[in-house]
Amino acid sequence: MKVGAICGRPRAVHDSFRYPVANQINNDILPLMSESELPEATNDASAREMEVAMNAVRSIVRALRMNTREIESKIGMSLAQLFVLQVLADRPARSLNELAERTATHQSSVSVVVRRLVDKGYVSRTKSNVDQRRVDLDVTPNGRAILSGAPMTVQSRLVAALRQFPPADLRSLSSNLGRWLENAGIDASPAPMIGESEASESAA
Repeated sequence: MKVGAICGRPRAVHDSFRYPVANQINNDILPLMSESELPEATNDASAREMEVAMNAVRSIVRALRMNTREIESKIGMSLAQLFVLQVLADRPARSLNELAERTATHQSSVSVVVRRLVDKGYVSRTKSNVDQRRVDLDVTPNGRAILSGAPMTVQSRLVAALRQFPPADLRSLSSNLGRWLENAGIDASPAPMIGESEASESAA
């Protein structure tokens, strides 16, 4: 399934809207480059590949934005919180590290979302019977009730799609994305989960 098809028929997304959408999702302010600062494509083939790459980013941003609106209107929960709740509903986690791995997220980021879900009564934290230093994370009855009829998150689809990549392809994708961010001067340090703003993180 193509990324652009996640949320149905593609719609035009203007370049001038690209950065505000990314900022809304990640609560980051990205430095804008003037046209003179942008490197020119060396040939038509490079231009086509660059268009494909940028369109993939626009498609993901659009899908996340539409998914966020649907989730907030239906169940009044953030995209990140529903993603974590669905992952735990599929199988409880025996530690935050395990949950971070299953959500492809840094532990510090997922712990913020878990804390908010615990505060709302949707997730339980109990000390492990096997190792008292660990906590078991599971969905409560109230959490399962709110999951009834909830839409699937785009993050779930993206993570599932990544797991279908051969290891060599996944390493190549990860490496190239890292180089892309570095060349663009974008901070690649662990960020809040998609759909969970830094404002929410500080307030958690």
